[in-house]
Amino acid sequence: MTSAEVRKGLDHPVIDIDGHNIEDFAVLAGYLAEEGVDPAGAAMQRLLPPSFGPFAEWGALTTAERARRRVARPPWWGSPMQRTRDLATAMFPSLLYERLDEFGIDVGVVYPSVGLIFFHLEDEAERRGACRALNRCNAAAFAPYRDRLIPVAAIPMHTPEEAIAELDHAVGTLGFKAVLLAGYVQRPVAAVAERDPELALYAQWLDTYGIDSAHDYDPVWQRCLDLGVAVSFHSGSIGWGSRMSISSYMYNHLGHLAEGHHALAKSLFLGGVTRRFPGLRFAFLEGGVGWASALYADLIGHWDKRNGTAVQAYNPANLDRAEFASLMAQYGGPRPERAQRRSSAFGALGTDALLDEFEACGIEKASDIRDLFVPSFYFGCEADDPLTSMAFNTRVNPFGARLNAMFGSDISHWDLPDMSEVLEEAWELVEGGLLSGEDFRDFAFANPVRFFGPEFFQGTVVEGAV
Repeated sequence: MTSAEVRKGLDHPVIDIDGHNIEDFAVLAGYLAEEGVDPAGAAMQRLLPPSFGPFAEWGALTTAERARRRVARPPWWGSPMQRTRDLATAMFPSLLYERLDEFGIDVGVVYPSVGLIFFHLEDEAERRGACRALNRCNAAAFAPYRDRLIPVAAIPMHTPEEAIAELDHAVGTLGFKAVLLAGYVQRPVAAVAERDPELALYAQWLDTYGIDSAHDYDPVWQRCLDLGVAVSFHSGSIGWGSRMSISSYMYNHLGHLAEGHHALAKSLFLGGVTRRFPGLRFAFLEGGVGWASALYADLIGHWDKRNGTAVQAYNPANLDRAEFASLMAQYGGPRPERAQRRSSAFGALGTDALLDEFEACGIEKASDIRDLFVPSFYFGCEADDPLTSMAFNTRVNPFGARLNAMFGSDISHWDLPDMSEVLEEAWELVEGGLLSGEDFRDFAFANPVRFFGPEFFQGTVVEGAV
């Protein structure tokens, strides 16, 4: 069946929570200039957030220089070219709107493409100006099509203040109903920056807003609640650690969104954000749900063995030294004399060490983890990802949980070579027995409604069904 035929056979709408548009820079350039950002400047040439060292254009370097400077290969040939109509669809909202029935999609939520790096720009004026320009441009471009196409606003997160300022402008002034927050902030290691600011570009850490953040981001989460917007993230991890191949974009790309989301989700969870803001929903896009199922089970396993009470089983103070000495004498064999003996294999903890590392979550029993994780987190899955079925596997997920997987087409990117096949690819999960009809309804309709909330769809063609 074609995507359109699949849609006709369903008794519910299809909501695409993660399509993309490709920025028309001929139009965006004017908005950038109005916000004080040079459309032809170095910041606009970047395809990745900064990683290590000063910015370098990969294509302009020799192989030897890429190796010497360890410059990761960025994305390339990422847009449809052979299918000319698909490229035009990616760039022009009016054509995307016209083709939605062909794709089997009732309502689509649309994200930027190159604009995904704008909120990672290092210079504050460029960062805030580029995000503001992008939001103004997309608000105008999609205004005539809001009954079926809903754009998102890009929100920089370097400080809570700049995030709140752009949230207020995007939602309050421009009328956005969906927001996209930077998934992390790269910050210099202070000890290195104090010694040598240039070297600090090579020594950075990732601020993921929950654990060990440089700022208190609770005011941002509260403002999202006040404004009635759910939070989505779309930042990957190319350029981190092992994802720095100088020759292979595929090596850098494989699993990079899942890895970035894994770092962010566990930071928000362990930082107690889902406990303090139970009404706020977070979506992690385009990384699938396999990593989330693993993280959910892993959190339960770790808490069971390392919660504030259980961890005392590993306290060196509880060792029966006399019994151990007796066993060592009996079974240890000849042993060399040591001038000094350490009291612990891992050294002293320090007076301010946190013993209950789940303290911010307020967990009293293992099932509390389900209640803090499952309702708060949603996961964007591409149409052809068979691991989407893990979200609905109640035999595998602890406490019989169904994780909140949502259909995200990734329209406009190379992941979807033919736009017209997106829903038929998703339906193959049902034809292959990986999802039931009920699962698919949750995947393509009910979970997106739960994430965004019913009011989000007022004025759209699915308002009645919602």
